[in-house]
Amino acid sequence: MPTIARIDGFRIYFWSHEPNESPHVHLDKGGASAKVWLAPVRLASNAGFAGRELSAILRLVRELEPRLLEAWREFFGSL
Repeated sequence: MPTIARIDGFRIYFWSHEPNESPHVHLDKGGASAKVWLAPVRLASNAGFAGRELSAILRLVRELEPRLLEAWREFFGSL
């Protein structure tokens, strides 16, 4: 499970065994976890984050989207 970044306490990563899904990342912080689709950025699932935190997560993923998509392409070889 490659870690792409650690920002503001969030660990941003993807699972190496999910190549058949659309590009997405997982974010963990303080025992909570979320899955966010890329292109377009939208919440896929949430386990423990409050609404304010989810807004921050989506904003962060939008800012990092080009970098995250590039990491996906490099690891899986395609979108």
